Amino acid sequence: MIPSQAERKISVTQEYAGQRLDQFLAAQLADVSRSRVQQMIAGGCVRVNGAAARASLKLRGEERIEIVGTVQPPPLRALPEEIPLRIVYEDDDLAIVDKPAGMMVHAGSGATDEQRNRGTLVNALLHHFGTLSSVGGELRPGIVHRLDKQTSGLIIVAKNDVAHRKLAAQFSGRTIKKQYVALVHGWMKQERGRIESAIQRDRIRRTRMTTKRGGGREALTDYHVRRKLTTPWGRFSLVELNIHTGRTHQIRVHMASLGHPVVGDTLYGAPRELRSTTGKAPVAVLPTIDRNFLHAAHLELVHPRTGAPLSLSAPLPDELEAWLRRLESAT
Repeated sequence: MIPSQAERKISVTQEYAGQRLDQFLAAQLADVSRSRVQQMIAGGCVRVNGAAARASLKLRGEERIEIVGTVQPPPLRALPEEIPLRIVYEDDDLAIVDKPAGMMVHAGSGATDEQRNRGTLVNALLHHFGTLSSVGGELRPGIVHRLDKQTSGLIIVAKNDVAHRKLAAQFSGRTIKKQYVALVHGWMKQERGRIESAIQRDRIRRTRMTTKRGGGREALTDYHVRRKLTTPWGRFSLVELNIHTGRTHQIRVHMASLGHPVVGDTLYGAPRELRSTTGKAPVAVLPTIDRNFLHAAHLELVHPRTGAPLSLSAPLPDELEAWLRRLESAT
């Protein structure tokens, strides 16, 4: 246990009676996962009415909780691993890679064993390029921005610290253009529009983000409907999206907030299977795609050394094209 700069005292009220201690604290502490809270409790960093407690303790609604320190997990260092990569662009300063769905960009900061630091984009990058920028630390070398695990598409990698800082400045200045393609459930009412709903973490389901709480961080998404589909399994919209901010799950939570979740995104309300009741035919069941139908298709940026404009694109992956064709052939 080490001292914490954010030592806190929390009074539990009756509305939380019956909740587990770890569940309560995960909802109260911003950006702290439940597993991290459990580590803090196990490490003696949390006291209830002056005494140590278990994560499973059921609250009665009258406790005084003190957070008196934090647990520092052992640092992880990313290691090279031979994994195939599709490199769209490369020079001495940066590379742009077409990441497949199902691959994490880097191991999470809560990872506690070597096995969880395997199979990531960072592992593959270290094998292919050897040296990457150190700005992001030993667990995230070269990583300037991220994509969700189940989102495919273009991601920028910095090979040195100078390039990393200049690319990061372009992201913070919102001069890099990021265009995505998504298939969402339902027909969107407007062909074009902008979503400006602020985003923050859901208090109860910590893996989700939400637009339904007050406050949050500014998030801007522009959309343009490319195509509308009517199929035996319902209506769909193929949408082109440009994001001006880089919030966690931004497109996914913004689309869900309009009632149009991304196909395959069960975390934000997309169905696990599609059922057809067209005409008198038997009900036809179509399992949803086993990833999010979301792809980072286009990037525009300025080269960090030369100042020359770069414009790169990546087509829809085969599995998304095949699933889209299946829908279209049934229309």
